[in-house]
Amino acid sequence: MRTPVRPALVVIAHGSRDPRHAATVHALVRRVRSLRPGLRVATGFLDFDVPSVRGVLESLAAEGVRDVVALPLLLTRAFHAKADVPAVLRDAPPQLRIRQAEVLGPSPLLLAALERRLRAAGVARADRPSTGVVLASAGSTDPEAIAVIADIARKWRQTGWLAVRPAFASAGSPAGFPRTEEAVRELRSLGCDRVAVAPYVLAPGLLPDRIARGARDADVLADVLGAAPEVARVVLERYDGVSDVVSDEVSDGGIGACRRSAAGALWLGAQFPAPLRGADPARLASQTPLR
Repeated sequence: MRTPVRPALVVIAHGSRDPRHAATVHALVRRVRSLRPGLRVATGFLDFDVPSVRGVLESLAAEGVRDVVALPLLLTRAFHAKADVPAVLRDAPPQLRIRQAEVLGPSPLLLAALERRLRAAGVARADRPSTGVVLASAGSTDPEAIAVIADIARKWRQTGWLAVRPAFASAGSPAGFPRTEEAVRELRSLGCDRVAVAPYVLAPGLLPDRIARGARDADVLADVLGAAPEVARVVLERYDGVSDVVSDEVSDGGIGACRRSAAGALWLGAQFPAPLRGADPARLASQTPLR
């Protein structure tokens, strides 16, 4: 029996013209490395920043790496996860065996990271019964991603907040989600003594700045999720969920990989089943915000 080899982890970030984006991604990757010493972790960007995903994969192949887990640093399974990432992985060097991990969200750990950011901004647990929260995400027209955001808001409100309202930074939500500033005004009109805006985004950039501008009339604006410890733990959870497949394949000649693939392991651009596929975003988004 051959010793199982843990694959390299390639974190695939969106990229931005804003240098804060790459700095935040690199800080998160450093935290991931600190939690898993010895794991080979590389970072590639889909656009704007370097190194590119293709460049990282070519470098790994040239070094003799054969097994790679590609992890999209994304919070929802929308266009980038379904189209851009699989497309760039299909152009990878042929000697690489690549599996695409799930996106980061949804995860209870990400809710914990949101809580951490709100606490750091001055929102205490005792403030929950009188506080309305705007869950401000970048936005998407993808029904699956919209349903996920709506479900996160619904579940988060059940932890004691007076109200949680999803909002999008980008225009045009098919589910009717408001922009951040509209959600702030709505929570005020519903009687929330305090309104906090929690950006459900990973790194600074154009849309997070739009969220910040929309939060000008809120009482609290939390920071982006960034390199929060909980985010790093989600990265490793997603990696472990796929890297076990590679280890099984090496140790049992492929039988383990076939068994695990039936449970959701991916080659390249295949898609994970969505936990909320088929859910009605409008139904999930509709909630009576005040108890």
